[in-house]
Amino acid sequence: MMKRLFALVVIILGGTVTAAMAQGSVTGQYEYMNHCAACHGEGADGKGPLVTFFKEPVPDLTVLALNNDGVFPFLETMLIVDGRSGLRGHGGTMPVWGDTFEAEAVEQAGVYGAETIARGRLLSLVEYLATVQQD
Repeated sequence: MMKRLFALVVIILGGTVTAAMAQGSVTGQYEYMNHCAACHGEGADGKGPLVTFFKEPVPDLTVLALNNDGVFPFLETMLIVDGRSGLRGHGGTMPVWGDTFEAEAVEQAGVYGAETIARGRLLSLVEYLATVQQD
């Protein structure tokens, strides 16, 4: 339900997020591999090459649904990945991807369009995480 709501908001706010996303060149997997895999691992299992630099264990993202009675916690995951709402993962060591994605989009779409692009990228990333859940 929430996934559809976010998708609807993205469509209403910006039509298509960007031409690149419409063509499929920017996908959730792409975002994950470029922004998350170094810490969480290519398999999203919490075993990325940078884990040795952290005091706390890096979460296994493949068990989010399993740890939530079999339901992928879409909204909670979106808020943690976005990072701008105050809900922080890893006690605050995780980057604020919402700010990063928005800042990267300002030149492309201006201040107002940048938020739409950032939300589209976040949505795509979290949708990808939903696909890598263990049964």
